[in-house]
Amino acid sequence: MNDYLLDSDVIIWFLRGKKEVVAFLKSLSKERLLGCSPLSVIEIKLGMKKGEENATNLFFDAINVWEIDREIAEKAANYILSYGKKGITLDFVDATIAATCKTRNLTLMTYNTDHYPMQDIAKYKMPQLPM
Repeated sequence: MNDYLLDSDVIIWFLRGKKEVVAFLKSLSKERLLGCSPLSVIEIKLGMKKGEENATNLFFDAINVWEIDREIAEKAANYILSYGKKGITLDFVDATIAATCKTRNLTLMTYNTDHYPMQDIAKYKMPQLPM
């Protein structure tokens, strides 16, 4: 079974204390390695509210952050170009996250499944969140 790459939305729900996500990730972390893209670190840090710095830093210290290398960059560019030909615009961050999953054999955990139309990456079926 693959390790898990957490998309930024999942990390935000965890950091904001959404109890279903907190419990879910804590249980998964006993089975597999949890991590994220360094691009998610940037996204999260840019969106932090005052007073969230310590918890955010502790979270990132506790998970793996998978590096982006040339192979991942090439795969992300390929995703953007190939989907662009189909009339689908991919954000370079999402394409890079998908490429990281594909290249590192990781399962993507996201609530934003529409951002990831790629059929060649594993995606975890996230539990529904009560609103």
